Amino acid sequence: MSVEPDPHSPAPQQPDAQTPTPTPEPPMTRNIQEIPVSNRVLREILRGGTVNTILAVFLALVVGGILIALTNPEVQAASGYFFARPMDTIGAAWNAVAGGYGALFSGSIVNFSAPDLVTAIKPLANTIGFAVPLIAAGLGIAVAFRVGLFNIGARGQMLIACAAAALVTFQLHLPAIVQVPLTLAVGIAAGALWGGLVGVLKARTGAHEVILTIMLNYVAFYLVSWMVRVPELLQKPGQIQPISRPTPVTGQLPKLPGLDQLDAGFPLVIVATLFVWWLVERSSLGFRMRAVGENPHAARAAGISVPRIYIYAMLFSGGLAGLAGMVQIQSTITSGFDGNIDAGIGFTAITVALLGRSRAWGTFWAGLLFGALKAGSFPMQALQSIPVDIVLVVQSLIVLFIAAPPLIRTIFFLPKNDSERSPRARARLAARRAAKDAESSDQKAVAA
Repeated sequence: MSVEPDPHSPAPQQPDAQTPTPTPEPPMTRNIQEIPVSNRVLREILRGGTVNTILAVFLALVVGGILIALTNPEVQAASGYFFARPMDTIGAAWNAVAGGYGALFSGSIVNFSAPDLVTAIKPLANTIGFAVPLIAAGLGIAVAFRVGLFNIGARGQMLIACAAAALVTFQLHLPAIVQVPLTLAVGIAAGALWGGLVGVLKARTGAHEVILTIMLNYVAFYLVSWMVRVPELLQKPGQIQPISRPTPVTGQLPKLPGLDQLDAGFPLVIVATLFVWWLVERSSLGFRMRAVGENPHAARAAGISVPRIYIYAMLFSGGLAGLAGMVQIQSTITSGFDGNIDAGIGFTAITVALLGRSRAWGTFWAGLLFGALKAGSFPMQALQSIPVDIVLVVQSLIVLFIAAPPLIRTIFFLPKNDSERSPRARARLAARRAAKDAESSDQKAVAA
């Protein structure tokens, strides 16, 4: 039955032909513009220049020097009569800081008081020994950072790598030419699978990688702690202590010819650094990884499979952490390991990757710096009675300053980035740049 329109009701208004009907913004365009918070934070941190990095390290050393002076007994005694003889306090503070950092240098780089050249460069060999696993794990964290992922699970990946290598290869008794690469391959593969598990869960379920990696750290720790208590699995025969079998001699990394203090771990991390540099900066897969790290929505719009890139990134990240674990059990700790075999390397590697701006060679040099801090902390304590915790404070301050580029720019009066300016300031800056570009184009036209 048809319903007659009410003659008294107002006629429906027709749209004005002069006013265009607004069209909703396509969802794809909105998603491209909305960069995830984690990607924005990492991009801001990793885009800091070399000057910011040097200033961050310098500022951390300055604060560390202040702490050394404040905790020195001679400085504390001289400060009691500071207003009577201020130079005594200043001189004592200078002696404390200079002595501390002098011991740090002589214990990590070169000991000029050594009787021969081999003894003089031994501190450098100690630095490289501490730096090798840090560099390997730091490279893994850096690869994840370039894709916009926070891999906090290097510790668990190292533990699983060590457990898998010990379980599969320690009882094979193969020649060294086979045992060494086989142990390396098994450990790297196990670390890659443990990291790849995070990538799969992230890609398929959307679970956050920080939660996944932290929880898998606990799983790996308690799993390895249980395995080293079971004689049928990893426990050393004839022992009641929770410790694994020792690394067989044929499975240990060989020493470098003419350098008994260094082994093949150092060339391995150099090769790993070259591989990561090529992978991220030169390969087509690296291009897709960097695109996802900049903006996963834009990468998806360009036809890149973001979930697949997440899986690849975590596979590489876990494999490099597994390499760090192999260095630990094939070079550093060969008498057996437990759930603490990572020795804090998994978390320190995050600092190394941040300091290196997640670049391959930047991470390499940052690992050497932290290896030097670790090697030099022991002479500082032995010769100058400076607590090792001071070095840990310096490392923590480096993280703080690296993770807060605006703080560095404020302290040293450096120009701000565009993202730190107010909208009005950004508009004025854009107007000045446009005027300058127009002026330069006019000058070129006149010259032509």
